[in-house]
Amino acid sequence: PAAELETAGYAEFLPMFGLTPSSAASTSSDADTSAPPATEVAILAGGCFWGVEEILRAVPGVLETDVGYTGGWLENPTYHDTHDSKSGHAESVRIVFDPRVLSYESLLEDWFFKLHDPTTKNRQGNDIGTQYRSAIFYTSPAQHETAERVKARVEASGKWQKPITTEISEEATWWSGEEYHQDYLQKNPGGYTCHWMRD
Repeated sequence: PAAELETAGYAEFLPMFGLTPSSAASTSSDADTSAPPATEVAILAGGCFWGVEEILRAVPGVLETDVGYTGGWLENPTYHDTHDSKSGHAESVRIVFDPRVLSYESLLEDWFFKLHDPTTKNRQGNDIGTQYRSAIFYTSPAQHETAERVKARVEASGKWQKPITTEISEEATWWSGEEYHQDYLQKNPGGYTCHWMRD
């Protein structure tokens, strides 16, 4: 590429391409592929998705949230399909975030593992069933590695008196929840939630 002429020792040919040594350098740096992507997606399950979404939507760096179902076997599940383990899905939140503002590691350690109790298998508060399980659905090998590392660190911290039951699985088909579930606590202030931030 023309932008690499200078580094290859051919700076005198740059004007033929409308470039100067300084513009060639900036063109090369603009193409730097080591920069983080503009957005990344995280998929997290921690009980009833209303409360999880409400906390995560306010986190700096979170751009979008969508509540829905994943990790099950039934095609196009409804809210009622997920209950009584009929579909195997977990109520989940799909988060689009800016990794330049919020790292995946921070999202997990500083938010996800503090907004719910990861030691109660298939349960949050009074909500019981596999749809309320604690789970991280990673979307890349890097997320997988980070999730395992953060889970181990939270486990070793001694913060929780019982073992962490959070599942770590590869992302599965995502099914957006019904419209009335989206932004539920924005539409229904003071509505039901069993989520809060722990120290």
